[in-house]
Amino acid sequence: MTEHSPTDVQKRDAPDPAVPGTVSADGTWIRTWSNDAPGLPLVISNGLGAPPSAWPWLAEPDCGFHAVSWYHRGLGGSARPADPTRITVGDHVADLEAVMDAAGIQRAILLGWSVGVNVAFEFARTHPERVAGILAVGGVPGGAFRVLFGPSGLPRQWREPAGQIGAWLLRAVGPPVAGLASLLPRTLDAADWLGIGEHTRDLPGLTTLGEVAREFSTHPWTWYSQLVLAAAKHRAMDTSFVTFPVTVVAGLLDTLAAADDLRVLAGRIPRARFLQLNGTHFLPLQYPEVLHDELHALADRTDLTPTGPDRDPGGLHPQSTTAATTGINGKTRPVPQPH
Repeated sequence: MTEHSPTDVQKRDAPDPAVPGTVSADGTWIRTWSNDAPGLPLVISNGLGAPPSAWPWLAEPDCGFHAVSWYHRGLGGSARPADPTRITVGDHVADLEAVMDAAGIQRAILLGWSVGVNVAFEFARTHPERVAGILAVGGVPGGAFRVLFGPSGLPRQWREPAGQIGAWLLRAVGPPVAGLASLLPRTLDAADWLGIGEHTRDLPGLTTLGEVAREFSTHPWTWYSQLVLAAAKHRAMDTSFVTFPVTVVAGLLDTLAAADDLRVLAGRIPRARFLQLNGTHFLPLQYPEVLHDELHALADRTDLTPTGPDRDPGGLHPQSTTAATTGINGKTRPVPQPH
């Protein structure tokens, strides 16, 4: 797996040559990541600031996917653009394209999470020939602030203004929250030192959560706030262009992407599969095995692998609604509850 610790390249004229990366269309240097595993081509379009470690099963050599990803502009070692306004969804799309080109991937499945769903669909809209399918987790194709605070009951007309206020407040609340989050990986490190780490790290998702918390604790929060506000300007898009397989996964308790809105999204895409889980916005940390199964099931629906009546997609989980189903007669099993 090609991975390195974050470096503050945005403050230097040239990136560290030891850190893998590529140059985007506007000349911005982007730090990249690959699992170096054989398998179907997969591009992870992460939530803003989320590291590839949020998907630990994709780091396994036998995961079945050759996965690549990148770190967002000015975060995790990627450079800030010379023009600070070049942080729109369109710019992230250009970064995704640069990552695919650098990896020699012509066509891939896209795995989107949060704002990364927006980026994935926009890339598919402008480059449909390069997308074999999309697994959309906790996000929508544009209009991100309009789907905020669903479980809270906040009236829809107030959601976008509340989202803008919240994004601005990240500049103040981000650092202390990040400071608290940074204590988790330190606690895990201390547990290792005390000889009890083998017990604490057996807790589902705890190690992954620690790694993600460590990454977020290093973010420059004023810049991160600007990234969020810029991404939210991307308006909701018409998904009638979609002809490839799509799976939409929502968290019932997700306050950043309301499950009802994601159900509507799936209902507007022909043959899309919709799955609702009893979780929050952080489904990759709560349901890693479920999402792994869903990704394999989505791959079975693409033309990247042979399919047929004798092929058992397996691993599919019960639908929470029949409004948007694929018609796949796969196996089902109870969805595990998060710990």
